[in-house]
Amino acid sequence: MLLTTLRRAIRLKHYSRRTEQAYVGWVRRYVRFHGMRNPAELSAEDVAAFLSHLAVVGKVSAATQNQALAALLFLYQEVLGRRLDAVVPAVRAKQPVRLPVVLTVAEVAAVLSRIGGPSRLVAGLLYGSGLRLLECVQLRVKDVDFERREIRVRRGKGGRDRITILPDVLADPLRRHLQVVRLMHDRDRKHGGGRVELPGALARKLPGASASWPWQWVFPALRTYRDPASGEQRRHHYHPTAVQRAFGNAVRASGIAKRATCHSLRHSFATHLLEAGYDIRTVQELLGHHSVETTMIYTHVLNRNRRAVVSPAEQLARPQPPRGR
Repeated sequence: MLLTTLRRAIRLKHYSRRTEQAYVGWVRRYVRFHGMRNPAELSAEDVAAFLSHLAVVGKVSAATQNQALAALLFLYQEVLGRRLDAVVPAVRAKQPVRLPVVLTVAEVAAVLSRIGGPSRLVAGLLYGSGLRLLECVQLRVKDVDFERREIRVRRGKGGRDRITILPDVLADPLRRHLQVVRLMHDRDRKHGGGRVELPGALARKLPGASASWPWQWVFPALRTYRDPASGEQRRHHYHPTAVQRAFGNAVRASGIAKRATCHSLRHSFATHLLEAGYDIRTVQELLGHHSVETTMIYTHVLNRNRRAVVSPAEQLARPQPPRGR
């Protein structure tokens, strides 16, 4: 009952599905930590004890601890009608500022050449368009404009829409990929399927949209599923873990000694644009950052030495004049 009420409150706020899953998971862990007691019976000190346990015993990162805190704050404020203002300053972890992992152009090429199937095209768009992984796999056919060489990102991080570039080098491969996807979609429709999940209340407003071509996923999953609510035979989008697995294998096969992930391709996109001389406001818009301060982190990893600083260690390689007596 509590989790059902929590889910309803999260959906009322129009939070993303991933946020809902994370918050529900943290509330479950919180309840289990306190012996399955009702959170309404617990105090702010009990919340602090749980978060301290995560940091001291669980050794979770600051970001993970703060996510757990956000979930419990939502539970108490939005579901139970209680505020935890007194406990927040004591348990909110300070997150360290880390520089993003950036690959060189040669390293990106080496990794992409070792990825096959749809994952290669997804990875190419992460680097070529600066997309987040989930933004890429959730693209719809209507979001790709080949004539204008644009990709429209719907409901990105923070619920914001934006437009980014579609590289010329990926246009033809993406067209060929969509031709295969169209054949798959037509085959699904012949067998009574061919439907996808629609955002919000569009399924009621546009009853036939879920089976129309413009609303199909650019990267559909290989298998279909039956929606338990509607009974429709649907196809989900490509799962992010498939891309992450393929990318990790490619990085290891390339021998790159960096802790690179799929998100490193987005970091590389931003850094290489700044190195090419594009202004930071343009990069901010393409990335969809709310503040330019977020984009400024990439100025610290540019592949150039602006001040032409010469390390004093270089003098060690020079012949030293003989010292006088």
